[in-house]
Amino acid sequence: MAGHHLGEGSPYYRYTVGQRRGLGLAASDRRYVLRVLPEFRSRSHLPYRLARLRELDGQAAVHVRGQGTEFDSLREYSIGDDVRSIDWRASARATKTMVRTWRPERDRHILLVLDTSRWAAGRIGGDQLRLDAGIEACLLMAALGAASGDRMSLLVADQEVRLRLPGTGKGSVLAAFADGLSLIEPALTETDWSLVAGQVDALCRQRSLVVLVTGLDPALYAEGLGTVLAALAHDHQVMIAHVTDPAGEARPAEAASASSAYDAAATGRLWLATQALSARVQRMGVDVVRADPDHLAPAVCDAYLALKAAGRL
Repeated sequence: MAGHHLGEGSPYYRYTVGQRRGLGLAASDRRYVLRVLPEFRSRSHLPYRLARLRELDGQAAVHVRGQGTEFDSLREYSIGDDVRSIDWRASARATKTMVRTWRPERDRHILLVLDTSRWAAGRIGGDQLRLDAGIEACLLMAALGAASGDRMSLLVADQEVRLRLPGTGKGSVLAAFADGLSLIEPALTETDWSLVAGQVDALCRQRSLVVLVTGLDPALYAEGLGTVLAALAHDHQVMIAHVTDPAGEARPAEAASASSAYDAAATGRLWLATQALSARVQRMGVDVVRADPDHLAPAVCDAYLALKAAGRL
């Protein structure tokens, strides 16, 4: 059996298994290629999120109003209800103020966009690629979204489209995502966000949740993601999943040398710039999830469940 690494930066391998049958001139060789699929370490976070999902589905109604919701029932108005949900005809018949309640629709569309540019090739927490954390987030979201009955699509891109899985069915979504992502490796280039925006338009025929697994890099934002984010946020509910470096998030109280002091100052300045950019993006209505590699996948799923609970999907 021979192992072949799928490329610099990729944590996965393709193995070739050889089998020889017969002897002498009658002998023949057969070769089988086995791919090692992503590890999916975050699977352990799935049971709790599935229980939370069942809890949300079991609630009588979510009192929201707007696009992407279904009428559920009428009930008496209580303080804090949205006055736009008041049903004036029903109120006149009942001689008391009645409001409509709404429940979230099923079969929403969720598009996961995995950035495989230079950002994904960066190593954090020692020797782990950002790409690994991004793949974990995509796999955990695929499992949870499919269990919710939502249609899951996947786009992997940098300067080119590396993988495009539109509207994968409920029964095959996790297997399809894992199989496709096993061949993905980062490219040492920047992302063509106009290409990504065009692909989002092609894949999303309705208002969708678009999860961008990428970095909020203040140095690249204005000429990269910033050129398309406002338009995406106007048409869709957008979430950015940003994996943080535990070492970069640490804020040392004092530096042992001039060199380490400069490093700490640069790290702190980048941290402040990223925080400011994150706040700016959130003012557009974009949700930002920032977490270290071990917590990014469950944090993205928690944000997805929060959107469901709030009736924002």
